[in-house]
Amino acid sequence: MSDSKERPFILVSNDDGIFSPGIKALAEVAAEFGDVYIVAPDKEQSAVGHSITIQVPLRASKFTVADKYEGQAVNGTPADCVKLAHGQLLDRKPDLVVSGINHGSNAGINIMYSGTVSAATEGTILGYPSIAVSCTEFNEDANLRGCQEAARRVIRHVLENGLPRGVTLNVNAPAGEFTGIKWTRQADSRYVEEYESRIDPFDRAYYWLTGKFELLDEGKDSDIHVLNNGLASVTPIQYDLTAYDLLNGADDEGLNGD
Repeated sequence: MSDSKERPFILVSNDDGIFSPGIKALAEVAAEFGDVYIVAPDKEQSAVGHSITIQVPLRASKFTVADKYEGQAVNGTPADCVKLAHGQLLDRKPDLVVSGINHGSNAGINIMYSGTVSAATEGTILGYPSIAVSCTEFNEDANLRGCQEAARRVIRHVLENGLPRGVTLNVNAPAGEFTGIKWTRQADSRYVEEYESRIDPFDRAYYWLTGKFELLDEGKDSDIHVLNNGLASVTPIQYDLTAYDLLNGADDEGLNGD
C-alpha cells in the first residue's frame, strides 16, 4: 500500500469477486487519479444487497490484482469488505470509494438488490465520497471501455466537487464505446417473479427463482430510458429511506386519537 500523501487514496471494491474483469477495469481508471487499494469478496456475491456477516469470522488474504494493484480478498459480502477495510485493513483513510465495474445493470429496482451499489453505499455511510459503476452487459468478455470512460468522468467530478453528505452516485453504462452520459433518476420498476418447484434425486423439493423485469416508468429522465438510448446514466441515491412527503403531512393526533 502506498504511503504517498500526494495523490488521493482510492478504495476499490465490487460484488463479482476480486479477480473479476470488471474490478481490474475500474482499478485501471482509478489509478489515473490516485493510489489504489482493492478490498473485495473472495468469490461472487451478486444480489446480496447490503447484508453483513455476523455469524462467522471474517478473514482477509492479500493478493495482487493484474500484477499491479495490491489488495485483499475477504470471505464476506461487499458491505463487509468496505467495513473491514475502514476498520482494520487500511493504514490510510480513503479519499474515495468506488465499486464495480459490475457485470449487469444496477439501474431501476436493481439498486435495492445490488451488492455493487451496497459497497459504495457503505462507503457513504462511513463518510467517504462513493461511486458504484455497472455495465448493462452480463458477459464477462463485454467491452468495458464506455463504462471506464463514464467512471473516469464521474470520478473526476467527485474528486473536484465532492458529494453532499449521505449521497452515493450510481453509474450505469452500456457495453461498447462511450457515447455520452446524463444525470438521471431511478426508474420505477420491479420484477414479476415466481418460484419454480423441482424435485432433487433424493425426492426432496427445491425451488428456483424465475421471472422477468418490468418497467413501470415512461419518463425520459430515468436511468433505464437513458441506458436504452445508448448513453451512460449517473443517478444520485441516498440511504435515508424516509418518505418525507408523507412524514411532512402526517398528524400525530391521527395516531393517538380514539
